[in-house]
Amino acid sequence: MSVPISLRSALALLVPPRCAACAAPCSAAEVLCALCEASLGACRATRLALPGLDLTLAAAGYEGVAREVVRGLKFGARTELAARAGQAIARALAPVPAGGRVVPVPPAPSRYRRRGFDPADELAVAVAAELGLPVARCLARSDGPRQVGRRRRERTHDPPRVSLRTPAPELAFVVDDVLTTGATLAACARALRSGGSGSVIGAAFARSLGAGAIGA
Repeated sequence: MSVPISLRSALALLVPPRCAACAAPCSAAEVLCALCEASLGACRATRLALPGLDLTLAAAGYEGVAREVVRGLKFGARTELAARAGQAIARALAPVPAGGRVVPVPPAPSRYRRRGFDPADELAVAVAAELGLPVARCLARSDGPRQVGRRRRERTHDPPRVSLRTPAPELAFVVDDVLTTGATLAACARALRSGGSGSVIGAAFARSLGAGAIGA
């Protein structure tokens, strides 16, 4: 869960707040300093073509401030960063039709137990709040090799094992933190399509610079 602003303000009396991206001093009410906020705000969304998805969007490239936001959320347990990243994803998606559901990319059980939270779920909750849509946690994932550090060929030839655990929505917005090869989003799309989803749109906060964009 995110740390309430009131508690961050109280903690700031003991430990001066620092920007989650560059560690510069910032307000207790903000997780990013003004410069990093401006840098993130200047990022342009890109579109990518992935199998099984009608459209895939990434709010930023995996570099600079966006990379530090992902690292802070994913490896530093800075869950308050999910709200800011979720805003960026929602801005890339908007406007969206009514009736959709925001579907988080499911975590591998062992990694969820190790972290105690799921970055993609935190992002999905933030995106859903921004867009005024419900969250549908309808996907499950089996344990398998970590995607981080695997070569593109390994990722695409042995994708994550994703299945449905509850009915699939007709319109699904699948949310993840980082898009590299797209193997995970494609696996989610296959599971959703098998359950009857008519339209599946992928949305990631950041994309690897090696992921091929097809336009802004």
